[in-house]
Amino acid sequence: MSEGARSGASAPYLSTLRLTDFRNYPLLVLAPGAGAVVLVGDNGAGKTNLLEAVSFLSPGRGFRRAANEAVARRGSSGAWAVAATLTTTDDTTAIGTGLAEGDLGRARRVRIDGQDATAETLSRLLSVLWLTPAMDGLFTGPPGDRRRFLDRLVLAVDAGHAARVAAYERAMTERNRLLEQGGEARWLDAVETQLAETGVAVAAARREVVGCLERLAAAADGGDFPVAALALAGAVEDDLATRPATAVEDGLRAALRDGRARDRAAGRTLDGPHRSDLVVHHREKAMPAALSSTGEQKALLIGLVLAHAELVAALTGRTPLLLLDEVAAHLDARRRGGLFARLARLGAQTFMTGTDTALFDLVGAPSQRFTVAAGTVVPA
Repeated sequence: MSEGARSGASAPYLSTLRLTDFRNYPLLVLAPGAGAVVLVGDNGAGKTNLLEAVSFLSPGRGFRRAANEAVARRGSSGAWAVAATLTTTDDTTAIGTGLAEGDLGRARRVRIDGQDATAETLSRLLSVLWLTPAMDGLFTGPPGDRRRFLDRLVLAVDAGHAARVAAYERAMTERNRLLEQGGEARWLDAVETQLAETGVAVAAARREVVGCLERLAAAADGGDFPVAALALAGAVEDDLATRPATAVEDGLRAALRDGRARDRAAGRTLDGPHRSDLVVHHREKAMPAALSSTGEQKALLIGLVLAHAELVAALTGRTPLLLLDEVAAHLDARRRGGLFARLARLGAQTFMTGTDTALFDLVGAPSQRFTVAAGTVVPA
């Protein structure tokens, strides 16, 4: 029995997966099992494309942040689809997303059991987390990358977070437009009220998840992976630590009003949680993650994603689905074994890719292995 099952968390998994005209797949029908799903093949064979398709079964633009039209297979009509059967202990649910030919230029559709739905509704059924090589520079890259990473962490436990972030960004765009066009004060007052309300809600949700991860890390032994110490750096988050949310909203609204001339000159809004940062340290060494070695940064990131997966299972009662692209390529045998053992304890369905099947020799049961080559996927 998996650790997830022993702890009371269910372990939903994709029992079928069907891709139509997605990236290099004209048509792919796969029956992955629960537990580890190992995809091995040469570079460029389509392993990452398959994982990206699964990442579209959550809100947003997938782990490559691609536009909807960009993922359609070259030479196709522009339509594409990702469909799956989500299986739990008690039930199965048909889920899917994609674009029809008449949808080009529009938001992708989401369907649950044949009915139109929203991505937020889908995220209440399934949490999808990922780790890709492109994230290796997370700790040394711009703050925006870390904010997006943090918002994915929040979304996994709070399905409404994506809608709040989107509402905040719309309000900020509208305020910037009004400032540029010399909009009336009453219109700015209205949009700044919305900006303050949604901004404080976004910041509060981020603080809650970071606090949960910090409490979990303080009591946990990271095993083969270093434990990350986390904090949020931002004026709104600092204010929330000492004052109630309503008072913080009033303060942000006043800062926005008083900063109109400055922001008009700058061409952007300079107050709010869109300027906050996720600060990460190597807990044992008390060292900023950005100053750690490349290998330690990779291990810190893996440990953080694993800790978050465990938090999701504890808070939602279900394990998330994990997408780990090339995760084992730069780990030594000890850390590979530690990773696979921890994944087995979690009990989540985990898609992993690599170019060498030997990298996955330590993966235990349950597991399935597939060979990927030129848009085909067959059992190994």
